[in-house]
Amino acid sequence: MTCSSDSKSRAMVGIAAGLASGALWGLVFVAPRMVDRFGMVDITAARFVVFGGVAALASATRPRGSRWPSARQAGVALGLSVLGFSGYFLLLAFSIDAIGSAVPSLVIGTIPVWMMLLGRPPGLRVATLLPGLALTAAGIALMTAAAWPADAAQGGGAATGSMATGLLLALLAMASWTVFGLLNARWLQRHPEVKATDWANWLGLATGLGALLLWLVAGSSWAQLESQPDGKLFVVVALAGGIGSSWLATVLWNIASQRLSASLCGQLIVSETLFALLYAFLWDGRWPLAIEWAAALLFVAGVVVSISRLAPRA
Repeated sequence: MTCSSDSKSRAMVGIAAGLASGALWGLVFVAPRMVDRFGMVDITAARFVVFGGVAALASATRPRGSRWPSARQAGVALGLSVLGFSGYFLLLAFSIDAIGSAVPSLVIGTIPVWMMLLGRPPGLRVATLLPGLALTAAGIALMTAAAWPADAAQGGGAATGSMATGLLLALLAMASWTVFGLLNARWLQRHPEVKATDWANWLGLATGLGALLLWLVAGSSWAQLESQPDGKLFVVVALAGGIGSSWLATVLWNIASQRLSASLCGQLIVSETLFALLYAFLWDGRWPLAIEWAAALLFVAGVVVSISRLAPRA
């Protein structure tokens, strides 16, 4: 009884942490639109330099029992930081800049499905997931149709090209984070001696250094940044993204990853999509259209059906 209760409690903590991280990650889908006067490289670099700064401060004041990574662990953190943070968000930011928030949020929302397929339990046949996959694909297709510009539907080459580019970037971002999610969960489960907070700090330090290098190589000059009229908002967005959507969300996600299987943990990413849609419609100041409601419902139904296929049989 005690063992079962502890297991249930552990799972509930993991689920709560995964949902909270999804709510924080959802914010990143509106951030590029809030400060669209700035370049996507600048937005990406600012967010993750803040993340790196928070991680550095947390590491410097780390409690007893924390430790610094070995050279090998630092290398793993650096590689994963590109897949799950700077590289992923840069691709996503350019996608949102090209086609808005709704379609990329659903494309990214397919991550649970890919993690389910790639991290599925032994013996689970892919065919059992097809109904859920079909519903998920229908939801994405419907949202894409709703977001497709009118001039593209009438044969506008520029609009068609922009939509295609945005979709491709969203797909690449999705692939990048899927690989990160699987590798990160696998690494954490193989190294239970590493605390979730320590690992988040190591990832943050690696991401911050990479982001600083990105800004020095491809970002705007300091004078250009200061000349923009939305400088204060840019700082607020960078702080919110670096602290909330990066450091805190990573700690919460690592807690979930250590307590749940890769497949079940992946399902919780659907909360990121739903929060992203909510934030996008709030920013637009409108209710979703009927076709957008239908797309979101189909998408959620697809994930729910897929989860039911994974549920253990009594």
